[in-house]
Order: sequence, then C-alpha cells, then structure tokens
Amino acid sequence: MLTHSDIRTAYEDACRQEIEAFKPGNVHVFAEGHDMTVGQFLTSANVSSEPLTDPKLSLGTRIFEAVRATRNAVGTNTNLGIILLCAPLMLAAETNTGDLRSNLDEALRAMDLEDTAAVFEAIVLASPGGLGSSSQHDVREKPTVHLLEAMREASARDSIARQYVTSYQDIFERGLPALEAATARGESAMWPTVFAYMEFLSTFPDSHVLRKHGAEIAEEVRQEAAIVRATIGRNGDREDRIRILAAFDGRLKQRGINPGTSADLTVACLLVHNLRLRLA
Repeated sequence: MLTHSDIRTAYEDACRQEIEAFKPGNVHVFAEGHDMTVGQFLTSANVSSEPLTDPKLSLGTRIFEAVRATRNAVGTNTNLGIILLCAPLMLAAETNTGDLRSNLDEALRAMDLEDTAAVFEAIVLASPGGLGSSSQHDVREKPTVHLLEAMREASARDSIARQYVTSYQDIFERGLPALEAATARGESAMWPTVFAYMEFLSTFPDSHVLRKHGAEIAEEVRQEAAIVRATIGRNGDREDRIRILAAFDGRLKQRGINPGTSADLTVACLLVHNLRLRLA
C-alpha cells in the first residue's frame, strides 16, 4: 500500500523529471521561455503536492487548493493541466485494492456537483491561455452537470478533458508504452521522458497550441514533431539529438508556441510510471 508520502514523492519526482527533459517548445532546464522559469515549475510542484495528497479534502477541493497554492507561490499558471490530470491519479493510488486505472474510474465517478464547482473555480483562477467562453458548461457559471459530462462535451477539442472520459487512454495506451519502449531499448536519463513527450506532440494536435494559435498551426507543429521524433529515434548520438531538439525548440519559442498540454500529459505519464515502480 502506498502512503501519502509515497504518492507525494512520486508526483514531485514526475514534475522534476518532466522539467529536466528537453521538450521542444516547452519550459525545461535547457531553455526557459514564455515568461516562465524552471524555478517556478519546481516551486509549483512543491506547493501543490500537499493539497493534492490531503486525505481530508475531496477530489475537487484538492484541485482547487493546489491551483490556489500555485497561484499564491508563483503568480501565474504553471500547472493547471498537470493538477487536473494528476489529482485523480493520486487519489486512485490511495486505494489499496484493484489496479490504478480501475480505481481512477471510481474516483472520477464519485465526484459530485460540489467537486465540479471546485474544479470550475480552479480553472477560472488559473486563467489558462486561450480560455474562452463555452455555450455549454461554461466554467464561469455554476455547474449543473457532473464534471465527467462537462469534460465529455469538451473532449473533442481538449486532450485533458479527453483523459477524463476515456480512462486516461492516451496516458496508458500511448505515453506509457512510448516511455517503456524507450527504456527497454536502453534509453536512460531524460530520454524516455523525451520520447513520451514527442509521442504526445506528434500523435495529435496539442490542445494549448490549438486554443491559442488555431488548427492549422497546431497540425503544422504535430507534423514537424513527427519528423523530429523519427529523426532522434534513428540517431542515438546525444549531441546530435540535442542539436535537433534545440533547433525545433528555438523555432517554436520564436513564434510563441508552447505545447503545454503535451507536457502536462507527460507529467501524468511519469506519475503513473513512478507509482507503478513503488507498487512493484
């Protein structure tokens, strides 16, 4: 059975592993950007981990309090997507029966309208880039449906919402296999994380890019990511890989393009991996 300390450490480690990996277009230790720093992300992980593992709080309240702690600490939205994805996983990990994915479904279904309202408040507080109004289930209004219904309505345009209504399909069936395959072929250090990130970025248009820049640019980024992923997959030389990633990173940041959702999915993937290692 995992303790709250185990789960908290698994989450903080996942956030650190993600920020230490070269993720083109995103903030990482090789190059910051988008008016955000590595330190802000590490601080965000630290301050959000406590409410996310507070056994006295419901799932929705954990999400709201984690967002509020982050906002108070760094003054900007560094981790809304991370919190939305990781909070249900962390709650699911507290259950000592069944497997993580089945426990995840139970945790999500157990949420009520108060949880939904707390999640809506968290999203508004974080003010994510590109957030607009919605004709259905607008987060600025009092919710009238379960969170899963609201996420279902948004799932076609938002990859994080899609995880809620597909039992985290992209995490368990895309990101994790990419990370584990990289590890199995001898990749080490940051490289399994890089390949998980590139799997997300090259498979479907990044939601954050889609909201801020539109479908054409989001698809353009996805296609370029597919080429970069294939290139570094064929070339095992570290310096060549870094050069290729740095060039892609520079092109994206010069245009103000931040594939933040792909990075959020990567953290969730790493969290599941870390939790499984602790359960083994």
